[in-house]
This record gives sequence, structure tokens and C-alpha cells, in this order.
Amino acid sequence: MKIGIIGAGQIGGTLARRFTACGHDVKIANSRGPQTLTELARETGAKAVTVADAVKDVNLIVVTIPEKNIPTLGHKPFEHVPADVVIVDTGNYYPRERDGRIAAIEAGKVESVWVSEQIGRPVIKVFNNIYAKHLLENGTPKGTANRIALPVAGDSASAKKAVMTLVDDIGFDPVDAGPLAESWRQQPGTPVYCADLDAAGVAKALASASPDRTAQWTATDQSPGNFEAPA
Repeated sequence: MKIGIIGAGQIGGTLARRFTACGHDVKIANSRGPQTLTELARETGAKAVTVADAVKDVNLIVVTIPEKNIPTLGHKPFEHVPADVVIVDTGNYYPRERDGRIAAIEAGKVESVWVSEQIGRPVIKVFNNIYAKHLLENGTPKGTANRIALPVAGDSASAKKAVMTLVDDIGFDPVDAGPLAESWRQQPGTPVYCADLDAAGVAKALASASPDRTAQWTATDQSPGNFEAPA
């Protein structure tokens, strides 16, 4: 598979490592330019590129940048991306630690639904509920007892199938988490978040999740900045 990754933080760098190890053709970009990704490219074999190049001639694009930076990314990089290219969102809203207040999410908008609206494309939500270190190190062959499972939410059956195959490739059991509107079930503060559960455990955790955002994951007056999403 040809994969473009936008974002080279902990999850982006980890996915570049895991995807290239499985033989996928990977391009990776960040906001600072490809010259800052020389070491990661050398280590993984991924190609360091600009954001504009990361979305060209690929089957799948991973968006893995801070939630507060999503509006800056916006629609533009995806304007000429074919409709059948799958777009993955790995993001989480961390208002107290990083993102500040995003009004729409605070008002109840599901995180990845908001991301989809900001970039103007459907997304599949995955890779957001596991520590980067565990994503890098704890994958196991298919059929392994107690294999860690990852929830995959989205509205396109074909896109979800492609992503679930990719999850399996890198050592985890994919679990269908329903439509994107239900992806709140895997947001921070839910039972599946960073719990490293097997497939049965993930299914149970998703079913028991509450739509109410817990206080720890809600903005306060002291949250960094006071970011408001554009209308």
C-alpha cells in the first residue's frame, strides 16, 4: 500500500516505522519541512516530503497532528485527492494539556466528526487509543492469545476494511467500532482508552462507554490558549 502520513510526532513516527517494516511504501510530512525528518527517513526508509507531496499518489493518508492544528491544515491539501483515497484520523482532543478550548467539541461534537468537517473529507478513526510505545513494540502475529485489539470507526465499509487490514498487518486485532458518529466511544476517558484490551475486551469496553465527556478531558478557564474553531 502507498501511504502518506501528515504529522511526525509520536504516533506519526511510530506508524512510519511499523508500516515500512511491513513493506508498505510510506511518505511522511510535518509542518516544519522534510529537512527536519532526515533521521526518521534514514531509520525507516520512509520518504520525507512536504504535506502537498504526502497526499499525492497514495492509497491512504494518515492525519496525526494536534487537534488545535487541524483547522490550519484545513481543506486545501485534500482538494485534488481522489475520493477513493482513505483518510485516517488518529487524533484526540486534549484541552488541558495541549489544545485549549475547541468550542464545537466542548458543545458535544464528536472529535473525529469535527476533524472530518474541518478537512472536508470522510475519515476513519483509529490508532488514537494506544500509547505510541505500545503501538511500536506490542504488536503480535494474528492468532496470538490476548492480542491487543484496536477499535476502528467510520462510515465507509470499504475504507474501514482497508484500515482494518492495515491494523492486522502491524500486529493488532481490528474491531469494528461502528460509524464515525460513535467514535466518541474510543475518545480519551472511555474504558477502551489506553487499556490494551483484546478483541472481546474492546467490544465490551465500547459498549459500556458513556457519551458524557469526563471532567479531566474538558476545557477549563486555565486551559492553554482559548482556541475557537472557525465556523
